[in-house]
Amino acid sequence: MSIGGGVQRAIERARSIESTAMQIFVKNNMQWFARPFAREEIRGFLEHAQRQELAAVFAHANYLINLAATNPQFYANSIRALSEELTRADQLALPFIVLHPGAHLGTGEEAGLEKVVASIDEVFARVPKVKTRIALETTAGQGSCLGHTFEHLAHIMENVREPERLCVCLDTAHVFAAGYDLTSETGTKIMFREFHRIVGLQHLVALHLNDSKSARGSRVDRHEHIGKGQIGLEAFRVIMRDRRFRKIPKVLETPKGKELREDVENMNALRALLNKPYR
Repeated sequence: MSIGGGVQRAIERARSIESTAMQIFVKNNMQWFARPFAREEIRGFLEHAQRQELAAVFAHANYLINLAATNPQFYANSIRALSEELTRADQLALPFIVLHPGAHLGTGEEAGLEKVVASIDEVFARVPKVKTRIALETTAGQGSCLGHTFEHLAHIMENVREPERLCVCLDTAHVFAAGYDLTSETGTKIMFREFHRIVGLQHLVALHLNDSKSARGSRVDRHEHIGKGQIGLEAFRVIMRDRRFRKIPKVLETPKGKELREDVENMNALRALLNKPYR
């Protein structure tokens, strides 16, 4: 949801279409830095009359951040920006901020992952009292992007100094584009079994429910409306009915207009899949 006009406006936009979970940026998502929140802005968000109507609210980090950056200035900006965004999310009492792990830019996956680990350690050292965690997001694997295998996420979580400050967000379009099979009930269940074996479902805190315009294994990140892409409805039926995911917030990152009609259609499509949940 857009935070245009102030972060509290996002709450109103979400509730206007009866959302119960919401993801926001804590600043302009295509700018490095922003002025600090005014006290009135924080209070307006935390004390908004409709805030309690949302069962889950969390943040997404801006798209410029790359914790494996090779350019010194770009790297310094990434460290500072993530530290500041964690602080902003913490001021809004958000439990976690979703982050793409980074892109190695030609140094190789092993070196890139080690840089991400070191970067996360540095960021957490800068904001020791912040309670907001980082939710590493699965990626499609475009270019040199890291995080397109569950092993990548597991490596990061196993090697940082404060693993308890990390968790995971799974994006259906991303894992599909990365090569995991979501075209059937069986394939989807196998994917989640793999995720649990390698990462652990106990670390899963959010789901991005997006269909994919791109083919399985294409490593191209293109989101599509629910049931209208290459994934189809079966994977979403599994997710919506599985008891393990009942309390995990699910958000849409599908194309939308100002009236949010597309979000309503996608939410209706997902809710229509809710019959008897899987055990």
